[in-house]
Amino acid sequence: MKTIVRAFFKTLRLVLGPFVLLLEWLRKPNGLVRESAAQSLVDRQCASLALYQYQTCPFCIKVRQEMRRLSLPIERRDAQKDATHRNALVQVGGTAKVPCLKITDAAGKSQWLYESKAIIDYLRARFAPA
Repeated sequence: MKTIVRAFFKTLRLVLGPFVLLLEWLRKPNGLVRESAAQSLVDRQCASLALYQYQTCPFCIKVRQEMRRLSLPIERRDAQKDATHRNALVQVGGTAKVPCLKITDAAGKSQWLYESKAIIDYLRARFAPA
């Protein structure tokens, strides 16, 4: 029974995935325009962030749309297709749940932030203009 359920959802993802990605592309928001010095600062701050995601996950799409809105060049790591990223997510982050934002501080200590709403709230608090 478990195999049948997995096969069903895998087929569903294969069929609906391209449509979901097309819809994401069609609804692509305009990015925030900052002065070049301010954008350079944001770019450097984003170097310590990484988003673990699945390409067609609706919650991941929601986070990616907010990243576009705020013009954030955060590295995206596909935890569905890349076993290295999935293993890091499970072994260090604690669970294979996406979206997950890995936040690394200046000392090299990492914090793993799960839930799309929490990630979006964090990004807005840190990067949205006042």
